[in-house]
Amino acid sequence: MFSRRFFLASTAMAGLTLPFTRLAGAQTKPIAPTRPQSTVSWIDSKAPERDEGQVWGQPWPRGTRFSDNGYKLVDEKGRAAALQTWPLAYWPDGSIKWTGHALAAGALLGEQTMVVPGKVRHTDNVIVRKGTSVTVECAGVIWTIPQSGPLAIASATISGREVLRDVRLLATAQMGPDDDVAARADAETLPSAVTSVFVEQMGPLRAVIRIEGHHSLAGAKVLPFSIRLYFHAGSTCVRIVHSMIFDTDPERVFLRGLGLRATVPQRDALHDRHIRFGGEEGGVWGEAVRPLTGLRRDPGEAFRAAQIAGRATPPLETMTAAVRNNLEYVPAWGDFILSQPNSDGFTITKRTKAGHGWIEVDGGRRAPGFGSISGPGGGAALSLGDFWQRAPVQIDVRGAATDAAEITAWHRAPDAPAMDLRFYHDGLGMDDYFRQNKGLDVTYEDYEPGWGTAQGVARTTEFRLWALPATPDRTTLSAMSELGAKPPRIVATPQSIQQAGLFGIWSFPENGNAAHAPLEARAKRELDFFINQVDQRRWYGFWNYGDVMHSYDNDRHVWRYDIGGFAWDNSELSTDLWLWYSYLRTGRADIFRMAEAMCRHTGEVDVYHSGRFRGLGTRHGVQHWSDSSKQPRISNAAYRRIYYYLTADERTGDLMRALLGSEERLAEVVIERKVGHVAAPGSAREAPPAGQVEMSFGTVWGSLLAAWLAEWERTRDPRWRKRIVAGMESIAALPQQWFAGSALYDLKSGRFTGQGTSVDISHLNGAFGVFEIHAELLELLDMPQYREAWLDYCEFYNAPREEFERKTGAAWKARGLRQGHSRFTAYAAVQRKRPDLAARAWAEFSGQGDRADRRAAELPRKVSGAEVLRPVDEIIGISTNDAAQWGLAWLQLSALIPDTLP
Repeated sequence: MFSRRFFLASTAMAGLTLPFTRLAGAQTKPIAPTRPQSTVSWIDSKAPERDEGQVWGQPWPRGTRFSDNGYKLVDEKGRAAALQTWPLAYWPDGSIKWTGHALAAGALLGEQTMVVPGKVRHTDNVIVRKGTSVTVECAGVIWTIPQSGPLAIASATISGREVLRDVRLLATAQMGPDDDVAARADAETLPSAVTSVFVEQMGPLRAVIRIEGHHSLAGAKVLPFSIRLYFHAGSTCVRIVHSMIFDTDPERVFLRGLGLRATVPQRDALHDRHIRFGGEEGGVWGEAVRPLTGLRRDPGEAFRAAQIAGRATPPLETMTAAVRNNLEYVPAWGDFILSQPNSDGFTITKRTKAGHGWIEVDGGRRAPGFGSISGPGGGAALSLGDFWQRAPVQIDVRGAATDAAEITAWHRAPDAPAMDLRFYHDGLGMDDYFRQNKGLDVTYEDYEPGWGTAQGVARTTEFRLWALPATPDRTTLSAMSELGAKPPRIVATPQSIQQAGLFGIWSFPENGNAAHAPLEARAKRELDFFINQVDQRRWYGFWNYGDVMHSYDNDRHVWRYDIGGFAWDNSELSTDLWLWYSYLRTGRADIFRMAEAMCRHTGEVDVYHSGRFRGLGTRHGVQHWSDSSKQPRISNAAYRRIYYYLTADERTGDLMRALLGSEERLAEVVIERKVGHVAAPGSAREAPPAGQVEMSFGTVWGSLLAAWLAEWERTRDPRWRKRIVAGMESIAALPQQWFAGSALYDLKSGRFTGQGTSVDISHLNGAFGVFEIHAELLELLDMPQYREAWLDYCEFYNAPREEFERKTGAAWKARGLRQGHSRFTAYAAVQRKRPDLAARAWAEFSGQGDRADRRAAELPRKVSGAEVLRPVDEIIGISTNDAAQWGLAWLQLSALIPDTLP
């Protein structure tokens, strides 16, 4: 059996790699520590200025017992903090694999912090009460959440004083595109309605409330949403995670404004009401509704200083009479807008009230997405995550001069162009499979009428809402603004994850290894390149942020954004996994955040959450939904699973769970329906027997494996183990096993029923996380026959002609992704103790790869001047496919056979 010790060979302290001979003979199972402990760290390597509470997943080696006495955080000085803990996943023997932990706000410890069994008393707890409404008492704030109706939060009170109320979702739409003047003029409001509320966690350190509901359009229920409210002990902030499904007809409904609004009662004098917006580099813009500075007459230094600081001004009778007696003639500014129409600039404007002109105030490049209205009597602050990255967006305050102001975070600005999610071309005459295959051949995008729809995709947005007892000082506001834009995060250290034997094959870079140095340099260079390309190429926007492009156009010096399947990547060839494993081995925060944005995007926008394609994802294309190939290889839970365990993120857990049973869709959405229509118009393919579907082993079954594995380890429900085993047993029983490539699959039993006598290898069968999942799965299930079938595939996929034909009895054919499959060869080398295979693996890895131009491995070059719109970096022939597969192959070969590199 394959030892987990091969990827435990490198440890945090020693940084050493075991030699190949030792790897081949290592023991099967790691020994659990007698006193299990696991380390955590801030992702940015230092504690933030402000923290509103933390949650994360912590790994444990197989054999570790869950502590019934709870867990605590302990730092290098012996200081301890209480944790709220729950199980996230289990090993097959029932021992704990992952625990979820929540930490109270501000519980900042030292740099070397460990999670250990034990309890610590915490007095400032979250208290949840359920009745006609759900109330949450936290840090002196009482939040009231209705069980139904239009509101997500009814009110927040501090010391019996209501500081905010009527928190609700906003949506507007028009029944036509922007060039339809009448439709634009008749934009409709889509009221929201809460239909159910669930208490998912009740504290003591963290409470989670899940709200479900929908909007309404012309009497129909549309845009179903879920909201999670997160409360942490010691925090007056509620984190709000909102997920919405676009389930309407994109030909008819064009969304305009999407936002979250709170009403803020105003009791303070107009000159004591303060508006604040977050600015650049920690800056804060702040003014009062009625300014006291800059007047012709001086109200007095005490008044000016207090207003600038946001403190209550002295009693009015102490103000200079020349100002006090004429305050009514100083305009009161009621409406304020911070607008970020694109990723490169924001503006602030204000006006006195509706019906009067707007005054330009100031501006900058990229705002953090934070605003507040408050005074000595209290108020509210609101932030929107990924603010400028998802432009056009907006933060505004309205009615500040009235008794009830409103603060709104618009994750789609209401005055921006309407969202036009219609398909981008008219079909170009591709009205049958024959012509669609011709189109695929020239643009690499698979078109089919009605299949390139956005109906059913989703998007998740994160807000933070603070209940304020008074106006915070500017330093505090700056920290709050930074927290919303770049949330601090505690994570389990990569060292503790590796020592627990999790996530398969990876190791830390060997910084002193001269042979590895140029390859490590390339790995870093390509990661840096893609991170920088996000900004250089402005891969931003509501639907786009988080994705990257597929292939590069060397002639135009742009990515092929408008050329079919070469445009948006949509997880093609495991870009997500490349980033996640790169984060694990480097611990780099910038890689984590790029992977997080990609996880949020690909799991929401590239996957259908309702309708006939539910549970399937869309292949790469000009629009994220435009390709007609809908497959599990894109909705793949393998791309979400690492993020889920690192962060204990409930929404990601929902997305993985929603994929269970998605194979049933394949009875209607036939992936291979166009095969046989290439040379000439053909007849319909013969339908499989009832209850069965054609299923490839890698791109489909291998992708479904991740969802079943996640559910099995999360719940210990034997149904999912049984389904995994059924597929493994039936593949092993086929005459050609994995070399058959695909077979008929019985949906009820989970078994392959096809003959499996012919060899039909697809290079894509190993490219969508199946290798990574197998590295874990074969350590969890003892199935010798299947293990040997998998090892045969690993050894012979890239085998020379004579060896391949001798093994399979089939004629050898050239196949793609040979470089990416070098890690398959290396895996077989370790398993079968074959140094010759290790040498072959390195030879395969040093080959051409998936790039058409070998210059793609060279350094990026700067292109400027008249050739381009603005200076950019480029790598000739760069391909995200190749970068991802090369990156995965390198990090896995360097873990499997590090000392055999020539």
